[in-house]
Amino acid sequence: MTMETRQLGRVDYLPTYQAMQDFTAARDDSTPDALWICEHPPVYTQGLAGKSDHILNPGDIPVVQTNRGGQVTFHGPGQVVVYPLIDLKRAGYFVKEYVYRIEESVIRTLAHFGVTGHRVGSAPGIYVRLDDPFSHARLSLPLPPGEGGGEGSPAPDPFRGLGKIAALGIKVSRHCTYHGVALNVAMDLQPFSRINPCGYANLKTTDLSTIGVSASWQDAADVLGQKLATYLAP
Repeated sequence: MTMETRQLGRVDYLPTYQAMQDFTAARDDSTPDALWICEHPPVYTQGLAGKSDHILNPGDIPVVQTNRGGQVTFHGPGQVVVYPLIDLKRAGYFVKEYVYRIEESVIRTLAHFGVTGHRVGSAPGIYVRLDDPFSHARLSLPLPPGEGGGEGSPAPDPFRGLGKIAALGIKVSRHCTYHGVALNVAMDLQPFSRINPCGYANLKTTDLSTIGVSASWQDAADVLGQKLATYLAP
């Protein structure tokens, strides 16, 4: 069964969230899977397990409570947001592989623009080396003196030297997915400093523009949509 890709343009978050829930509630075994590609006006979204103390200073940006996994994140203009609406039972894979396939789609999208994306264990999303985003070297960041040096030493920082360029948050209802992935292309990153992104204090965020990639929102949306359609196929 083919996957239907819809370009929604810039749409408010709340009606889109409601539309995803309505689509998922109404679908049956014959409903085609879909990718909804859009961007949102500035909004913070909080996950089911989200802690309010990770929202430091929202100011005039609205905070929306959602039913996806994960903690707080920011959506805004210049960010490609894709909502895969997938019947996992029909597709034949489970949630863990679904997350892996989304991350792989982002990694392949970044590679299209010459950027090397990295996974960080137990922290969903995709990260880039801030000092050399185009390096193909494996991620093995050196620990500073005193870290990882034995019992009582501070825990190493898994995000040292990294910036998060894509965030992931999903919901599965009756084996069907909604919510999805957000790739930062060319946006105002300042609102990320007013939260602990994804629940991590001092986690740096970045976008393609900041690391020197000149790509339009539409270019990035087209590539990411194509990669997701490929990698999420049964």
